[in-house]
Amino acid sequence: MSLDMVKRGLFVAPVLVSIGAVIWGGDGAWSSAYAIALVLANFALSAGIIAATSKISFAAVLAGVLFGYILRLALIFLAVYLVRDAHWISMPAIGMSIIVTHLGLLVWELKYVAMSLAYPGLKPARS
Repeated sequence: MSLDMVKRGLFVAPVLVSIGAVIWGGDGAWSSAYAIALVLANFALSAGIIAATSKISFAAVLAGVLFGYILRLALIFLAVYLVRDAHWISMPAIGMSIIVTHLGLLVWELKYVAMSLAYPGLKPARS
């Protein structure tokens, strides 16, 4: 699922960067691109943690998800903190882009995930 969200994120990235450029100018475009890269790396790291811990035990998955979430939040904070004074950063653009990209990709993924016992996991393709 995370790989699908990364693919969809790459698909809509030019649109989001263009919106950032229209609203905040060139700094907004660079900030949006940086934010999208952070979000996609966050999803990929999340999937990697779950895949690595699933080979160990169920308890390792639970610990990986909990502490991985805290670690990933800290990494996003650090990535934004390190560039906060850069001349190409627009803080409103990077903040909105991180929020919109995270929520947008998660909501988009809901379309493909079934919360049903008949099809646990992914919905089957329509014939």
